[in-house]
Amino acid sequence: MNPTNQRDISLYIYHAGQCDPKKCTGRKLARFDLARLYDRISRLPRSAILLDPTAEKALSPADDYRKGIIVLDCSWEEVERVFPELAKLNLEHRALPYLLAGNPVNFGRPFKLNSAEAFAAALYILGHKEQAEKVLSKFNWGHSFLELNKEPLEEYATAKNSTEIVEIQSHYF
Repeated sequence: MNPTNQRDISLYIYHAGQCDPKKCTGRKLARFDLARLYDRISRLPRSAILLDPTAEKALSPADDYRKGIIVLDCSWEEVERVFPELAKLNLEHRALPYLLAGNPVNFGRPFKLNSAEAFAAALYILGHKEQAEKVLSKFNWGHSFLELNKEPLEEYATAKNSTEIVEIQSHYF
């Protein structure tokens, strides 16, 4: 995060410490000062957008992102413990629409995005394409994510609201 660039959206990660530190995209983003890492849920910023695959509403350009975006960097087993705790915070839960992973572990698999891809997708949809590219530039596979998803990302970024995102998404699967 660059405080001198007011245009950047603040990025936050709840990191449960469950992944290989050498492969962890969240840790790498924090090392490059592109995201802030938290190891306690209670310290996450309030009123931010939480990227939540179980959310009822899809992320759209209509969302207020001024408080930032949060991703969870944890195993699915951990998610079952974490989401009830997150419900206590005043967060806007939003799901990302249909996108394919570009990372080597889940390449081409729908909805299997890692933290960097989730941030990049959200940034792109919210009209912050340069910041999305900067996030992905730290990974040798980053360009693959944008190449695989160029058409849907462009369409999602033109949507007016969550309903339109869901409508656009239906054309891709």
